[in-house]
Amino acid sequence: MEWVGVTLIKKVGCHVWTHRLMIPPKMRTFPCSDNYRMLSSYKPKNIKDSYRILKLQEGCSIDDIRNPFRNLAKQYHPDSGSVTADSATFMQIEEAYRTVLTDLSKKLKSREDEEEEKDKFKSKTPQHRHYLSFEGVGFGTPSQRERQYMQFQVDRAADQVLEYRKQKLESQYTTNDIMIAKDVRQSKKVKITQAIERLVEDLIQESMAKGDFDNLSGKGKPLQKFSDCLHIDPMTHNLNRILIDNGYQPEWILLQKEIRETIERLRRGILTSRKKLGEPMTLCRQKQWDHICEQFIEDIKKLNKRINDFNLIVPILSRQMVHFSADKEIARAQKTYRTLMEEMRTSDKDPKENEQENVKLFRSKTTFFKWINLMLK
Repeated sequence: MEWVGVTLIKKVGCHVWTHRLMIPPKMRTFPCSDNYRMLSSYKPKNIKDSYRILKLQEGCSIDDIRNPFRNLAKQYHPDSGSVTADSATFMQIEEAYRTVLTDLSKKLKSREDEEEEKDKFKSKTPQHRHYLSFEGVGFGTPSQRERQYMQFQVDRAADQVLEYRKQKLESQYTTNDIMIAKDVRQSKKVKITQAIERLVEDLIQESMAKGDFDNLSGKGKPLQKFSDCLHIDPMTHNLNRILIDNGYQPEWILLQKEIRETIERLRRGILTSRKKLGEPMTLCRQKQWDHICEQFIEDIKKLNKRINDFNLIVPILSRQMVHFSADKEIARAQKTYRTLMEEMRTSDKDPKENEQENVKLFRSKTTFFKWINLMLK
């Protein structure tokens, strides 16, 4: 009877397959494999085997399983018409797919149960823990404390806005007071200047009325305002005179002064560092000196960049400056240090030599007096 049942099932399957080929592809739904599932006796050994068949890793989600199963179904389903179509392989894939779905649903259900247990545990939290929030503001139930805390935040924000406006107004009044005082001083200065100018003008007019300017040697002759440079126009001369009187200096002059002061400072600094290390140069002191030289080289590079800026803005070509060499400056510092050391040594030796000469002179004098005494005897 079993053999007859299997034969009938196969015939029914072939009949369904024949009629299926007559259906247009657009009207076909997703392949259904109920006839093959009835004949399937394959059962995966374990969950890992199912994941291996679907080429998945454990811990994936349900959405990650669907695409691999569809791709494998397109390859191995008997109705796909592909070269790799195989009903046995497809049944293995389908059983693995169902096994993995069952496993994931169990895991998902267990996670939901754990979350429910956690929620139950959270609901049993002692009531006094709710009072740890809201910065200790209010009293009563948690909802009442929350409303009181919200009102407290509103009041605090309003106080902060008022404080900010107050500080802003105070700063404005302070600035206005400073500006008013400055304007008052400026106006007083202008009034004093105008008064002096009027006084001087009155004195000049009074002297002219008396005839004090009639006996001047240059009377009736043009003024020699621009005797220094005859080719400069009066406007430029007056502007230059005003700038000079007010202490204005061109940018290139200030930059030149800065460069000279910087190189002098660097030279003094490296010479002072060399004096502190002294002689002889041990290994530790040599490392310190190397570090000082590296820093000096970086400072010289920055100074040379300033020299480039100076050369771009200096109006006279002959005033341009050349770069400083860090190696030459270091050698210069070493040479200056040796010269100072030699001078110190010679200054230390001079008193000793003077003492020796005095001793020799004293001895010669004593021997001379002894000789005279002997002659007199």
